Amino acid sequence: MRTQDNVTPDAESLAKAAKAVAKKGGLPPVHLWNPPYCGELDIRIARDGTWFYLGTPIGRKPLVRLFSTILKLEDGRYYLVTPVEKVGIRVDDAPFVAVDFTAEGAGRDQRLTFETNVGDFVTAGLEHPIRVVRDAGTGEPSPYVMVRAGLEALIDRKSFYRLVEIGAHEEHAGARWFGLWSAGQFFPVIPSAELE
Repeated sequence: MRTQDNVTPDAESLAKAAKAVAKKGGLPPVHLWNPPYCGELDIRIARDGTWFYLGTPIGRKPLVRLFSTILKLEDGRYYLVTPVEKVGIRVDDAPFVAVDFTAEGAGRDQRLTFETNVGDFVTAGLEHPIRVVRDAGTGEPSPYVMVRAGLEALIDRKSFYRLVEIGAHEEHAGARWFGLWSAGQFFPVIPSAELE
């Protein structure tokens, strides 16, 4: 990939631009921005949700929150974008971690609302599906919930264990599955036969 000649990726300039957009309130419209690619920035999001800059954890939560609002997924790659620049970053798994959830109602009327490590709240449903990927070797499940625009949150282990306690068995795609209801949608987790 070619970098733009007159711009050098810089975390400080990105933060400044993001702050300017954040003053307008709400999430920035990153889906509308298509700035030139300016190269890679040494930012990495670890599987546990920790953000690193130049190999050092970013300890300032407001800065991490700010960067999370200008995160964009394009063609399987993650970028931080502003109206004038786009820089590539590395993400080990999902860019966010769902660190807690609340459950309201029961059965088909249940609503599961997740909180992420960067302060987003989403209710699982049609626009925010839950999916579970199982490791081919160990069978270990990795559950995710969609936060926005292709950006998912890995559901942390303690939350997943709590979710399993409120799961249900239902017919899904011609088989019986154990899964979760939220906002009128059933999200399959594991075939019921595997739990017997």
